[in-house]
Amino acid sequence: MPRFAAEPAYEHGTPEALGVLLVNLGTPAAPTTSAVRRYLRQFLSDPRVVELPRPLWWLILNGYILRTRPARSAEAYRKIWTDRGSPP
Repeated sequence: MPRFAAEPAYEHGTPEALGVLLVNLGTPAAPTTSAVRRYLRQFLSDPRVVELPRPLWWLILNGYILRTRPARSAEAYRKIWTDRGSPP
């Protein structure tokens, strides 16, 4: 069961519409494996981001994700990183 309850639907009397919301939830400090690992650990440890029982998620995060994703993600970040840092 999710820890964070959704707000009740607001009825405003207009036709239903579909929208897409793009949100930047942060960026690593540098395009390196260690910086990406720190960023992923902080971001994915937020219970509002992943709503799984903490012991189960800790095992998944530390046993698999933080061992495999940082190097591949750092490589992708290096392709778009600029001299001024992460892209705007």
